[in-house]
Amino acid sequence: MRITWRRRALPLAALALLATGCVSTPDAPAEPTAAPSTSGARPVAGVCAKPAAGPAKAPAGAVTVDPAVVGDLAAKTKDSPPGTTFWLRPGKHRLEPDRYAQVVPKKGNRYLGAPGAVLDGGRTNQYAFGGDARDVTIRHLTVQGFVAPHDEGVVNHDSADGWVIEHATIQRNSGAGLMAGARQQVRASCLRGNGQYGMNAYKGTGRITGLVVEGNEIVGNNTGDWERRREGCGCTGGVKFWAVDGADVRGNWVHDNRGAGLWADTNNNDFRIENNVIEANDGAALMYETSYNAVIRKNTIRRNNWVEGRRYAERGDNFPFATVYLSESGGEPRVRARTDRIEIHQNLLENNWSGITLWENADRFCNSPANTSSGDCTLLARDTDRCVRPAIARPPLYDDCRWKTQRVDIHDNRFVLDRAVVKCTAKCDRMAVLANYGTYPDWSPYQGERVAEAITHDQHNRWHDNVYLGSWAFVAHDPSRVLDFAQWQGAPYLQDADSTLDPRDGG
Repeated sequence: MRITWRRRALPLAALALLATGCVSTPDAPAEPTAAPSTSGARPVAGVCAKPAAGPAKAPAGAVTVDPAVVGDLAAKTKDSPPGTTFWLRPGKHRLEPDRYAQVVPKKGNRYLGAPGAVLDGGRTNQYAFGGDARDVTIRHLTVQGFVAPHDEGVVNHDSADGWVIEHATIQRNSGAGLMAGARQQVRASCLRGNGQYGMNAYKGTGRITGLVVEGNEIVGNNTGDWERRREGCGCTGGVKFWAVDGADVRGNWVHDNRGAGLWADTNNNDFRIENNVIEANDGAALMYETSYNAVIRKNTIRRNNWVEGRRYAERGDNFPFATVYLSESGGEPRVRARTDRIEIHQNLLENNWSGITLWENADRFCNSPANTSSGDCTLLARDTDRCVRPAIARPPLYDDCRWKTQRVDIHDNRFVLDRAVVKCTAKCDRMAVLANYGTYPDWSPYQGERVAEAITHDQHNRWHDNVYLGSWAFVAHDPSRVLDFAQWQGAPYLQDADSTLDPRDGG
C-alpha cells in the first residue's frame, strides 16, 4: 500500500500539512435527525441516525447465523456453496478471538442482517470480510470494532470486484471501514467514526472501474488524526480514491470528517460528483489531485476548511488553501471519459474558508525527485523511464510527462462568504489559479515561470457566469498577486465574464 504523501503538490512554504482538530467529537460524531438537502435536488442521506431495518425473518432458503455461537458466520460461510444467502439473527456476532479470523465469502454470497444484527471485532479481529470472491452483497448489517492496520480496510479487505454494500453501518473501526473493487456499489450506508477513512478506494494493482457511491452518510472519520501522527502522510479523508476510472459519487452527506471530505489522488479519471451535501469537514470539501476529467455539479458545499484553512492563515502562509482544491488535475481529451474537461457548475459554496484553487506544482512531473506520487507517471506517458533528459524537453514528452491543470470550466456557481459566520478577517476569501516558480531538479525543463504562465493564461482555465456575495479576492499566477474583482476580470486575466459580485457579506 502506498502511503507516500501526495499533498506535497503545495509550494515549499506549505509543505508541512497541518494537524487538524475535529469539529465534532470523533468517537461520537454528530447525528442530526434530519439530513440537509441540496437546492433543487432530493434530500441527501441521513442514514446513521435512522438506518433501514433488515428482514425480521430469514428469507426462504437462507442459512441462519446464531450470535450465541462464536465464529458461526465464518464457519457456515466455509461450509456452504457459492451463492448462499446468510441471515444474521439480532444480536452481537463474534469471530474467533484471533486477529486474522475473518469471513471469507464465496462468489455471489449474500449477507443480510436482521434488525439489531451486529458483527463486532471486539478490538481483536483485524478484518470482517476478506478474500477475492466477486459479487458479494452485504445488507442491513452493522460492522464495528475491528482493528485493521494503517491503510487497510475492514469490509472487502482485499478489494474484490462487484461487491454491493447497502443499508450497512460500518463504524468505529481502525484503518478504513471499507475498501473498494471494480464495479462496487456502496449505497444508503453509514460510514462513521472510522480511524482513518470511511472508505479507501484502492486496489493495489490495476484500476477500479465503475464505482458507485450513492446516498451514504460519511461522517466523523479519521478519528486517529493521522495527519498529525504522520505529518504529511496524505492518508486521510471521508473517502479517498486512488486510480479509479469511472465513479459516480452522488446524493451523499459528507460531514464532520477530520481533514478532507472527498479526496481523489493519483490518476483518477471520469468522475461525476453531484447532488452531495459536503459540510463542516476540517479540511477541503473536495480535493482532486493528479487526476483527469470530472463533472462536479449541483453540490451544496458549506462550512468546510475552517480548521486547516485557518491554521494556514494564522501561521502566515499565503497559499490559498481552498475548499475545492484542484492540484495538477485537468481535462484531457486523450484520456477516455464521459467528459474531456473538469466542469464545476451549479454548486452552492457557502461560508467555507476560501473557494476554488487551481494549482500546478512546476516541480512535480514523472521521474522528478519532487514527484511525491511514489514513482507514478501520468496516464499519457505511464513509463517514468521515458521522462528523462533530453527527450522530456521536447514534444510530446514535454506535455505528456506532467499532470496539468487545464481545461477547467467553472461557471454558474454561487459563492457566499459571511465573515461573521466564518469568523475571519483575512485570507478566507480566495479564488485562485497559480503555480510556483520552477526550481527542481536542475535538469527540469519547467524551471522559472513557465508553468505559472501556462496555468494562468494558456491552459484554458476559465471562470464565468458566477455569482459572488461577500468580499472576495482573487489570486493569479503566484501567491503574491492578489487581485480585486475588476483586476480579475480585466486584462491580462479576463476571468469571470458575465459574473457578478456584491461585496456585502453574504447571508
